[in-house]
Amino acid sequence: MFHTRSTDNPLLKHAGLPYFPLAFIARLPFAMMVVGVLTLVVAERGSVTLGGLNSAAAGLGTALAGPLLGAAVDRWGQRKVLVPVGLLNATLLGAFILVVSSSAADAVVLALSVLIGASAPQVAPLSRTRLVAIIKRHVADDRREKTLSGTMAYESAADETVFIVGPFLVGLLASAIAPWVAIAGASALTFVFVTAFALHHTGQVDPGTDSTPVEPAPVRELLRFPLMTVVVGTLGVGFFFGATLTSLTGFLAADGDGDRAGLLYGVMGIGSAVLALGSAALPQRFTLRARWLVFGSLLLAAAVAFAAARSVTGLVVALAILGLGIGPTLVTLYSLAAQLSPTGRSATTMTMLGSAVVVGQSVTSAVTGLLADRLGPTTALAAPAVCAAIVVAAAVAHTLSARPRAGAQDLVPA
Repeated sequence: MFHTRSTDNPLLKHAGLPYFPLAFIARLPFAMMVVGVLTLVVAERGSVTLGGLNSAAAGLGTALAGPLLGAAVDRWGQRKVLVPVGLLNATLLGAFILVVSSSAADAVVLALSVLIGASAPQVAPLSRTRLVAIIKRHVADDRREKTLSGTMAYESAADETVFIVGPFLVGLLASAIAPWVAIAGASALTFVFVTAFALHHTGQVDPGTDSTPVEPAPVRELLRFPLMTVVVGTLGVGFFFGATLTSLTGFLAADGDGDRAGLLYGVMGIGSAVLALGSAALPQRFTLRARWLVFGSLLLAAAVAFAAARSVTGLVVALAILGLGIGPTLVTLYSLAAQLSPTGRSATTMTMLGSAVVVGQSVTSAVTGLLADRLGPTTALAAPAVCAAIVVAAAVAHTLSARPRAGAQDLVPA
């Protein structure tokens, strides 16, 4: 996506090369949140069910507050919102360690989990918002579509990597030192890197800080059916992440190898990140709708193979193929969201998708865990296939809704 010389690339020129590692590290706490809360609660309270409920509570908080934070960013700008929200979230994560290890009631722990999710700084969607704004302002029309595709590919690959690395870090810190260290690390990363991300000069390019702001589209534009199908598809991806990691952990734990889940899960992340980056090279005639259908169907087929696997070798092969489907699918969903975003609602749109991923991961982490406990780990392996079917169903609904009708305009901008 990027050339080595920043002066040749308007995106690198205006964002700066250090921006990208900063934005990558700043999104790590968000990926660590759900698994970190689950791990700490299970370790301190001795209840897997309570741990799952707290993960779901964090996801609920994100679902409730994420789009509201996006709307606030669209109105006031990223700096004015991200700095106080990031500091609040870092404080709440630190307090969570003390509350969970105290004699506080379970309801208090659940309430704090909701607040942690609600205050989680969604760096990934806000990074997309910044880069899209730079592309629209500084990239020539003939290069804009290719640059946008490459940027969404990079961002999705970064997300894929973070959602693999985040849980892996939690597991590594929890097993090597103590479960509370993972939450403490997330708090420190939020305090330092999210604040640095908020204060980065690219935070001034979003609509909320534009010297000549554009009147934002009505909120009802966010509820248009084509955009909502993209949100549902992204929710399905979140469902898939949670179901895959949890079912894999349950299957391996049955043989006493549960601690290997993060390593095997990384097999999916490798193919996913590579093909996500490679999707920028796909020809433009291979439309976004077609990509969603094709790669979503590949995801579903591999998920069926994952459900049928009864050996570690079978699971590894299925995970490798799953990565080839999930990466390009996520790139496509964010690219469609960038195209369908109503005027002045870019941050809201991107945070809706970011919230959908975390909510989906939280819900299916809890549900798949219950399936594994009550119906057995092999039954739980079918959960990712159900989630992949949701992604494909949303793709079909989106394609049908976008068909030209008499007297109607195409819903996807050229």
